Amino acid sequence: MAIRQESTHTWTKSSYSNAQSACVEVRTPSASSLAVRDSKTPEGAALAFPAGVWNAFVESVK
Repeated sequence: MAIRQESTHTWTKSSYSNAQSACVEVRTPSASSLAVRDSKTPEGAALAFPAGVWNAFVESVK
């Protein structure tokens, strides 16, 4: 999932999520960053990445 160029504070569940709720959720708090969290613990910690780093990671695992 490439980062969107606008910010959104809504968490979006991965399209690869399975029925057992083993899900990754992402949001773009700013146009230059992306946050990732585990949907099973939404009140838990989230990891933040610069947009370019996230996009490079996604391209490398394709």
